Amino acid sequence: MSFHATVLTLYPEMFPGPLGMSLAGRALEGGAWSLQTSHIRDFATDRHRTVDDTPAGGGAGMVLRADILAAAIDHASPEGDPRPRLLMSPRGRPLTQARVRELAGGPGAVIVCGRFEGVDQRVIDARGLEEVSIGDYILSGGEPAALVLLDAVVRLLPGVMGNELSGGEESFENGLLEHPHYTRPQDFEGRAIPDVLLSGNHARIAQWRHEQALALTAARRPDLVAARGPEKKPRRKA
Repeated sequence: MSFHATVLTLYPEMFPGPLGMSLAGRALEGGAWSLQTSHIRDFATDRHRTVDDTPAGGGAGMVLRADILAAAIDHASPEGDPRPRLLMSPRGRPLTQARVRELAGGPGAVIVCGRFEGVDQRVIDARGLEEVSIGDYILSGGEPAALVLLDAVVRLLPGVMGNELSGGEESFENGLLEHPHYTRPQDFEGRAIPDVLLSGNHARIAQWRHEQALALTAARRPDLVAARGPEKKPRRKA
């Protein structure tokens, strides 16, 4: 069974977008995954196709209505649909590589793209939406975040990456940022490839890459190193 994504959005023309190119695009064309969009405005009940209203209690902006969005969700994900229902939201739990792998191992996802000031809390609760954030910043809507999430998931589907082993050495797969990479030419503007990478000693190369990953992570993401425990922090050079 291939991974099936349904995206609920006010801008279905934004999809597949970049997901129609490169690895994701070839996988989409080859049937490794499928993508369907559902226009939330199709479930509006008035002639103006209104989907939002003023926030209860006052305040700036508009809020996506619970009844309209619930109808769209129920149509896209009827009872018995095993796919998780995700709401792209800056207040959601941060998306991690571990969660991406969980999603890639499942049947797909129903992804709601928020707009305006937010979504009526009642539909979030009533339809069991899992709020997901891709970072501590605000976008104009959930569509770019949905594209990011799907790109991260699709590349992990079976057969999508040319080298299945490459995914296991990337940033976050083992709790660290990825080690530096080098390729030809051997000398670039006076900067040489580290000798160890040309040694042919695979054990030494693996150790060097691990040490580099630890050092890089300690410098840029000390929170990741702390999560690994003090015994796994990089040793200081004498």
